[in-house]
Amino acid sequence: MAVDVVVVGSCMTDLISYVPRLPKPGETLHGNAFKMGFGGKGANQCVAAAKLGASVAMVGKVGDDVFGHNYMKNFEQHQVNCDNMHMSSTSSTGMASISVAEDGANSIVIVAGANLELTEDDIMKAEPIISNCKVLICQLEINQQVTLAALKLAKKHGVFTILNPAPAPSTFNTELLKYTDIVCPNETESEIITSHPITNIDDAIESLHHFFELGCLGTVIITLGAKGCVFRCKSEENHLHVGCTQVSATDTTGAGDAFVGTLAYCLTRGIPLTVEHLSILVRISCDVATVSVQKKGTQDSYPCFDELSLDIQENFKLL
Repeated sequence: MAVDVVVVGSCMTDLISYVPRLPKPGETLHGNAFKMGFGGKGANQCVAAAKLGASVAMVGKVGDDVFGHNYMKNFEQHQVNCDNMHMSSTSSTGMASISVAEDGANSIVIVAGANLELTEDDIMKAEPIISNCKVLICQLEINQQVTLAALKLAKKHGVFTILNPAPAPSTFNTELLKYTDIVCPNETESEIITSHPITNIDDAIESLHHFFELGCLGTVIITLGAKGCVFRCKSEENHLHVGCTQVSATDTTGAGDAFVGTLAYCLTRGIPLTVEHLSILVRISCDVATVSVQKKGTQDSYPCFDELSLDIQENFKLL
């Protein structure tokens, strides 16, 4: 079965506490509400693309526990191909403990669990579906060598690749960049990988160059939250900054994953990567991410196409 997008990555059960503000070290706060949901960067990006209308498949691992079984039902509800999803009998489903402040800011602690049991052999077994997709998305909530195997396999078959290097490890394997068409970190991840601090948009623009120095061969997009993003293709001299519509954020959890999932969906429609076309892709991705931060939750906050405003729907017609 051929699909538009294959995601190799993580699945997490989100345990979300809504609090007046993020606690200081050693401090206990009374929360306002609690919610359990489905998360993990890989699964989030997969569901974001699916809700917009892409056919998607997930390659990952959950525990053989109530959380893992519930996650498989969640994928089924979103029509995600799970032929290459696996269950671990030795590790629990990954967990994310999330605190969300009233201004939408969040703090997240993850326990990867079964995600770290995904192997290179699992990737090779997924070759039939990876080789026939249009876009492969990877992140770093699984082992880097497994992510590298997936990217190499995709490029072997001429598949377009996106790497969201999140969470950024203290030791980043720059070989990943050689097999990546678009690398898309946020400002924090960019700082960790390039050792170049980002305090403003000019810093972010400078950081684009550092990714090319590290070996990036394609396009770099650095997301900047409410400030939008900056991007540049290696083949182009010019960079661009795309801003976001300013809104009152309710919950920013998973907004970056909404951006990446939307970007992948747009790329399945066959646009070449010129600066002009990328500006359209990035604008749409920013718009969808902005919609997501106005609702609570992670995957629950991602919009279906018919839930988008007419203005955003019109932008999709440019694809």
